Amino acid sequence: MTLNPGTAVYTGTFDPIHLGHLDIIARGSNIFERLVVGVGINPDKSPFFDMAERIAMIGDVIKPYPNVEVQGFDGLAVTFVRRIGARVMLRGLRSASDMEAEFTMSLMNLNLDKEIETVFLMAMEPYSHLSSTLLRQIATFGGVLDKFLPPLVSAALQKRARDRTTR
Repeated sequence: MTLNPGTAVYTGTFDPIHLGHLDIIARGSNIFERLVVGVGINPDKSPFFDMAERIAMIGDVIKPYPNVEVQGFDGLAVTFVRRIGARVMLRGLRSASDMEAEFTMSLMNLNLDKEIETVFLMAMEPYSHLSSTLLRQIATFGGVLDKFLPPLVSAALQKRARDRTTR
Protein backbone atom coordinates (compact mmCIF):
# COMPACT_ATOMS: atom_id res chain seq x y z
CA MET A 1 0.00 0.00 0.00
CA THR A 2 1.28 3.46 -0.89
CA LEU A 3 1.17 5.79 2.10
CA ASN A 4 -0.08 9.34 1.69
CA PRO A 5 2.26 12.04 3.10
CA GLY A 6 -0.69 14.45 3.18
CA THR A 7 -2.51 12.26 5.69
CA ALA A 8 -1.59 12.20 9.38
CA VAL A 9 -3.00 10.30 12.31
CA TYR A 10 -3.10 11.70 15.85
CA THR A 11 -3.56 8.78 18.25
CA GLY A 12 -4.38 8.71 21.94
CA THR A 13 -6.93 7.56 24.46
CA PHE A 14 -8.47 11.06 24.72
CA ASP A 15 -10.20 10.26 28.02
CA PRO A 16 -11.37 12.99 27.83
CA ILE A 17 -10.29 15.19 24.94
CA HIS A 18 -9.12 18.57 26.28
CA LEU A 19 -8.09 21.95 24.86
CA GLY A 20 -4.47 20.85 24.53
CA HIS A 21 -5.56 17.98 22.28
CA LEU A 22 -7.77 20.36 20.31
CA ASP A 23 -4.85 22.74 19.83
CA ILE A 24 -2.78 19.93 18.27
CA ILE A 25 -5.78 18.96 16.10
CA ALA A 26 -6.33 22.54 14.93
CA ARG A 27 -2.67 23.06 14.10
CA GLY A 28 -2.37 19.63 12.47
CA SER A 29 -5.43 20.34 10.32
CA ASN A 30 -3.58 23.37 8.93
CA ILE A 31 -0.52 21.29 8.05
CA PHE A 32 -2.03 18.11 6.62
CA GLU A 33 -4.67 17.61 3.94
CA ARG A 34 -6.36 14.97 6.09
CA LEU A 35 -6.05 14.34 9.82
CA VAL A 36 -7.52 11.27 11.48
CA VAL A 37 -7.92 11.30 15.27
CA GLY A 38 -7.40 7.68 16.30
CA VAL A 39 -9.03 6.77 19.61
CA GLY A 40 -7.18 3.82 21.04
CA ILE A 41 -7.17 1.53 24.01
CA ASN A 42 -4.37 1.66 26.57
CA PRO A 43 -4.37 -1.56 28.60
CA ASP A 44 -2.59 0.27 31.44
CA LYS A 45 -5.45 2.75 31.92
CA SER A 46 -9.01 2.47 33.23
CA PRO A 47 -10.98 4.95 31.13
CA PHE A 48 -13.81 7.10 32.50
CA PHE A 49 -15.52 6.96 29.09
CA ASP A 50 -15.90 3.97 26.79
CA MET A 51 -14.61 4.19 23.24
CA ALA A 52 -18.00 5.02 21.71
CA GLU A 53 -18.45 7.92 24.14
CA ARG A 54 -14.97 9.27 23.43
CA ILE A 55 -15.49 9.01 19.66
CA ALA A 56 -18.84 10.83 19.95
CA MET A 57 -17.34 13.67 22.04
CA ILE A 58 -14.41 14.08 19.67
CA GLY A 59 -16.73 14.00 16.66
CA ASP A 60 -18.66 16.86 18.21
CA VAL A 61 -15.65 19.07 18.96
CA ILE A 62 -13.87 18.57 15.61
CA LYS A 63 -16.83 19.81 13.54
CA PRO A 64 -15.06 23.14 12.78
CA TYR A 65 -12.28 21.22 10.98
CA PRO A 66 -13.62 19.78 7.72
CA ASN A 67 -10.44 17.79 7.00
CA VAL A 68 -10.45 16.05 10.40
CA GLU A 69 -12.23 12.80 11.22
CA VAL A 70 -12.29 10.43 14.17
CA GLN A 71 -12.01 6.63 14.24
CA GLY A 72 -11.56 4.09 16.98
CA PHE A 73 -8.95 1.36 16.88
CA ASP A 74 -7.46 -1.41 18.96
CA GLY A 75 -3.98 -2.79 18.70
CA LEU A 76 -0.80 -0.95 17.79
CA ALA A 77 -1.07 2.69 16.75
CA VAL A 78 1.47 2.20 13.96
CA THR A 79 -0.67 -0.60 12.50
CA PHE A 80 -3.71 1.69 12.58
CA VAL A 81 -1.74 4.49 10.87
CA ARG A 82 -0.78 2.11 8.05
CA ARG A 83 -4.38 0.86 7.72
CA ILE A 84 -5.51 4.48 7.28
CA GLY A 85 -2.87 4.89 4.56
CA ALA A 86 -1.12 7.72 6.38
CA ARG A 87 2.59 8.45 6.14
CA VAL A 88 2.69 10.52 9.34
CA MET A 89 1.91 9.94 12.98
CA LEU A 90 1.25 13.29 14.69
CA ARG A 91 2.16 13.68 18.36
CA GLY A 92 1.99 16.54 20.85
CA LEU A 93 4.75 17.34 23.34
CA ARG A 94 4.13 19.15 26.62
CA SER A 95 7.43 18.83 28.43
CA ALA A 96 10.90 17.32 28.46
CA SER A 97 9.53 14.23 30.20
CA ASP A 98 7.04 13.81 27.32
CA MET A 99 9.95 14.06 24.90
CA GLU A 100 11.76 11.14 26.49
CA ALA A 101 8.72 8.84 26.34
CA GLU A 102 7.72 10.00 22.83
CA PHE A 103 11.29 9.58 21.57
CA THR A 104 11.32 5.95 22.71
CA MET A 105 7.88 5.30 21.22
CA SER A 106 8.72 6.95 17.89
CA LEU A 107 11.91 4.89 17.54
CA MET A 108 9.97 1.70 18.24
CA ASN A 109 7.29 2.69 15.71
CA LEU A 110 9.99 3.38 13.13
CA ASN A 111 11.41 -0.08 13.77
CA LEU A 112 7.94 -1.58 13.36
CA ASP A 113 7.22 0.34 10.14
CA LYS A 114 10.04 2.24 8.42
CA GLU A 115 7.65 4.14 6.13
CA ILE A 116 5.77 5.92 8.91
CA GLU A 117 7.36 9.05 10.35
CA THR A 118 6.45 10.78 13.59
CA VAL A 119 5.97 14.56 13.56
CA PHE A 120 5.91 16.43 16.87
CA LEU A 121 4.11 19.67 17.69
CA MET A 122 5.00 21.48 20.89
CA ALA A 123 2.08 22.29 23.16
CA MET A 124 1.14 25.93 23.31
CA GLU A 125 2.00 27.38 26.74
CA PRO A 126 -1.60 27.60 28.04
CA TYR A 127 -1.99 23.85 27.47
CA SER A 128 1.46 22.56 28.45
CA HIS A 129 0.27 21.43 31.89
CA LEU A 130 -2.91 19.62 30.78
CA SER A 131 -3.37 15.89 30.96
CA SER A 132 -6.57 13.87 30.82
CA THR A 133 -5.49 12.02 33.98
CA LEU A 134 -5.15 15.27 35.92
CA LEU A 135 -8.49 16.56 34.61
CA ARG A 136 -10.24 13.34 35.68
CA GLN A 137 -8.76 13.79 39.17
CA ILE A 138 -9.94 17.40 39.33
CA ALA A 139 -13.43 16.33 38.23
CA THR A 140 -13.51 13.57 40.86
CA PHE A 141 -12.91 16.15 43.60
CA GLY A 142 -15.39 18.67 42.18
CA GLY A 143 -12.87 21.15 40.76
CA VAL A 144 -13.63 23.66 38.02
CA LEU A 145 -12.80 22.40 34.53
CA ASP A 146 -14.30 25.00 32.18
CA LYS A 147 -11.01 26.60 31.12
CA PHE A 148 -9.46 23.22 30.22
CA LEU A 149 -12.23 21.43 28.31
CA PRO A 150 -14.80 22.17 25.61
CA PRO A 151 -18.20 22.81 27.31
CA LEU A 152 -19.78 19.54 26.16
CA VAL A 153 -16.80 17.53 27.41
CA SER A 154 -16.65 19.43 30.70
CA ALA A 155 -20.33 18.69 31.41
CA ALA A 156 -19.90 15.00 30.52
CA LEU A 157 -16.79 14.64 32.69
CA GLN A 158 -18.39 16.36 35.68
CA LYS A 159 -21.47 14.14 35.38
CA ARG A 160 -19.37 10.97 35.05
CA ALA A 161 -17.27 11.94 38.08
CA ARG A 162 -20.42 12.57 40.16
CA ASP A 163 -21.91 9.25 39.04
CA ARG A 164 -18.73 7.37 39.98
CA THR A 165 -18.49 8.94 43.44
CA THR A 166 -22.16 8.24 44.30
CA ARG A 167 -21.87 4.50 43.67
